[in-house]
Amino acid sequence: MRLRYTSDDDADQEKPFWQHRRWQMSAGFLALALCTGTVAAIGGGRDASPSVAATPGPVIGSLGPDGSRPQGCRTDDSAQRIPTTAPDDISWRPLNGARVPRSASAGPRKTTGPLLWCFAHTPMGAVMAVHTISRQMSGPDWRTVSHQQLVPGLGRDYFDAMRASMDETGPVQTVNTLAGFLVLRYSPSTATVRVLIRQANVLYASVDYTVDWNGVDWRLRPLNSGGLHTRAAPVVSLVGFVLWDEV
Repeated sequence: MRLRYTSDDDADQEKPFWQHRRWQMSAGFLALALCTGTVAAIGGGRDASPSVAATPGPVIGSLGPDGSRPQGCRTDDSAQRIPTTAPDDISWRPLNGARVPRSASAGPRKTTGPLLWCFAHTPMGAVMAVHTISRQMSGPDWRTVSHQQLVPGLGRDYFDAMRASMDETGPVQTVNTLAGFLVLRYSPSTATVRVLIRQANVLYASVDYTVDWNGVDWRLRPLNSGGLHTRAAPVVSLVGFVLWDEV
């Protein structure tokens, strides 16, 4: 008789995606992301075809005839160097069960209904967009945010379908904290940001997000699997990270 050894990932294939160990790790950090892997595995055998209609509501403005950003959205975009320190004007606000940073200079500078937007077209603006948009996915207005602040495509369609399958029990409170960040890659059109997370037992992990500039603002780009970030990885050294002063 041949014995078959199974890993935790193998066992996860028999569960709905929100019970997967990877999902629970991500939710414990930011309560906002979906597991990586194939859509069939994540959906636990369900049809995860895109079927979620966008929710009508407030909209982010479009470019003006002269190519300017929407009315009221003006930022100083001169700081194009990769940040090595956090801005002096950071404040911390509650958002869907967690505390997230906001910056008067880097954004978000405008609030339209549930939408927090108008980020600086800079590396620091990309950092702020990553923190803000991702956390919005834990709230009740995630459909509106997804429609306007995620990059459209197959990844967003899968995210919408999987997110819609979750029970709406309110934002998940997390004891983990946002500890810092590292801009891995930056250009005026796209940026990849590594987010440092501190767990309750003072262990650290990180996940990577990518945002794209669409002319109006930064938008979060989901993975092809529908997840919003890469799989969480343990962090043994904080060298290179910009640490938030609040931590």
